[in-house]
Amino acid sequence: MILVVSYPGDDHTAAVVELLLGDGREVVLLDAGTLGTSSSLELGYDRSGASTVRLVNESGEFDLAAARGGWWRRLRAVEADPSIVDPAALGFVYSETAEVFDGVVAALAADWINPPAADARAHHKPLQWSVASAVGLALPRTVVTRSPESARAFVAELGTGRVITKAFLARADAWRETHLLEASDVDRLDQVRFAPTILQEYVPGVDLRVTMIDGEPYAAEIDATGTSLPSDMRMVLDEAEVRAFDLPDAVVTALRRLMAELGLVYGAIDLRRTPDGEYVFFEVNPAGLWLFAEQRTGLPITAAVADALARRDRVRERAASGMVVA
Repeated sequence: MILVVSYPGDDHTAAVVELLLGDGREVVLLDAGTLGTSSSLELGYDRSGASTVRLVNESGEFDLAAARGGWWRRLRAVEADPSIVDPAALGFVYSETAEVFDGVVAALAADWINPPAADARAHHKPLQWSVASAVGLALPRTVVTRSPESARAFVAELGTGRVITKAFLARADAWRETHLLEASDVDRLDQVRFAPTILQEYVPGVDLRVTMIDGEPYAAEIDATGTSLPSDMRMVLDEAEVRAFDLPDAVVTALRRLMAELGLVYGAIDLRRTPDGEYVFFEVNPAGLWLFAEQRTGLPITAAVADALARRDRVRERAASGMVVA
């Protein structure tokens, strides 16, 4: 069994699950958002040491102890029963549900893509920057500050039009694009006092989205230099030129070291290649999107994710049956 932690409606989940089912794999979807309403984790333990861990949802009952492979795709926040309106009661429901969910995930023997603890750790940009630098990847000049004075000094040193700002997290309810600071933005730098703010040197060049799976890179070159927003290719994909790209061996080696140090099996890495050929690291998203790159380049990324999960299921299946695994 392959346990997929995601939710209905995620097109990346659907694409991978379709391939897994076509391969004859048993796939169970665990939507964390429904654990307070239409689904439940049911546990049992006795004095002999026997235990049961079942997921009960609208599709049936599933023995999660049988999960040999796991895909930690994306989580939805838990929804409580709508009859619960008291804030203290809601807080209790959320914390109790989280304790069971997190405990079950930690206890399962599944081989995860990505291991949940590593996935959570690797989402932190300061850690990514530290590890990227340690493995030899170039970084843009960066400051994180709540000081208007420090922010103004950084912008003054690099010059207006040479600094971008971005958010630490891409929240759906508070979306922020990667924004190139203009003169009008400099007048508002006092606002950085409200929250830690990333200010980063603007690096001209061509973007690269590198999807890493089990150490293999699938690189798409995204040329947004001639678009309406070259500072953030995500916003102008329909305008950009996109093609498959072969990374230099030295860059691939550094990216493999980055993934290993972060404990990641899967990651969507954003780089930029400057006009003089330098490769600059921006970030790695442990749950990043790839379908846009696959659709524009033909890179077999969906198949690679499905193969990685199926391989883990087969290895554990053979081990459980007593077969020798080469």
